[in-house]
Amino acid sequence: MNTVVIDCFPESAIRYRSGFAVVAIDVVRATTTTITALATGRRCFPVPTLEQALETAARLEDPLLVGEQRGEIPPGFHINNSPSLIQSRTDVERPAVLLSSSGTRLCEGAALCDAAYVACLRNYAATAEHLAMRFPSIAVIGAGNYGEFREEDQMCCAWLADCLMDLGYAAGDRNTLDLVHAWRNQPADAWAGNKSANYLRNSGQLYDLDFILAHIGDLSIPCAIIGGEVVAEASSIPASVRTEEVGTRDVR
Repeated sequence: MNTVVIDCFPESAIRYRSGFAVVAIDVVRATTTTITALATGRRCFPVPTLEQALETAARLEDPLLVGEQRGEIPPGFHINNSPSLIQSRTDVERPAVLLSSSGTRLCEGAALCDAAYVACLRNYAATAEHLAMRFPSIAVIGAGNYGEFREEDQMCCAWLADCLMDLGYAAGDRNTLDLVHAWRNQPADAWAGNKSANYLRNSGQLYDLDFILAHIGDLSIPCAIIGGEVVAEASSIPASVRTEEVGTRDVR
């Protein structure tokens, strides 16, 4: 039986290192920024630490340093971890090196698994459809923040898992089923009064909240992590975790 589980926090990725396709989700804001960068035609390299950001940047031609640590833009970085700002830039030929407090650490952990993807509210349905044709066991992991599984990540994880369940998957545990039931029929802005949203409001970054809520399910690109880079529709799928193709139907 094909199964999907929902989990949280970067440290959880190690549980799914063998036999799973892992989907990293950080709606506010790392995976939304990553996928938005790819949608504009820009390459993107998520990194877990400032040291690795600088090392990666040194190997690239004219990189754009994007990100934050504990809400602060590191010295020498060009822009914050912001989907709105990355969308507005025209220098798409510059590869983005992305650093965030938790989302890019989750991407690093996911990349050590058999197969790794990133998703957000923009491409959750496309990701589910892509994975359903390829992997029997899927773990959808929210980045979390300060020890909390934030509501925006819960919702995105639940919506993606719900799509997979529509495509024939079963919830791998009770927690997954409860989260899907809790968020299945919620509107896209159901989390817009939580800590993450209030942080964006109070820090003068309301444009990112508006951007996220204005871009729901608008992209059809599944995005995989390969060799430290996030790429659209990876063609290399480990044979060890392939499954028989399952039927598809309309999803959320």
